[in-house]
Amino acid sequence: MLIYKILLPAEWAEFETVGRFDGSPFDHSSGFIHCSSREQVGATALRFFAQEPALVVAALDARLLGAAVRWEDAPDGGSFPHVYAALPLDAVVGVHQVAGASSVDDALPQG
Repeated sequence: MLIYKILLPAEWAEFETVGRFDGSPFDHSSGFIHCSSREQVGATALRFFAQEPALVVAALDARLLGAAVRWEDAPDGGSFPHVYAALPLDAVVGVHQVAGASSVDDALPQG
């Protein structure tokens, strides 16, 4: 199963360089790395990244993350994949450069 992490281009550049992603400031404040399912990622992009001119959406193989992935209910509804560990670069199975949040759904393959 694939889950998706929305990143700013600078976050993706660091992820590639370091070989892992330890989370954004928002992730750190939450205590886990926020991810989305294919069905959720477009709405998540619009909700949290609407003002960003460019995004990178990393597709992650959830099986490679093992027990670090927990599906948990969000306060405003829905169950989201939260990752309680750094994301290793070798779990990334696809990278999508996207021109803004409104383009996320069209840029990703249908799940």
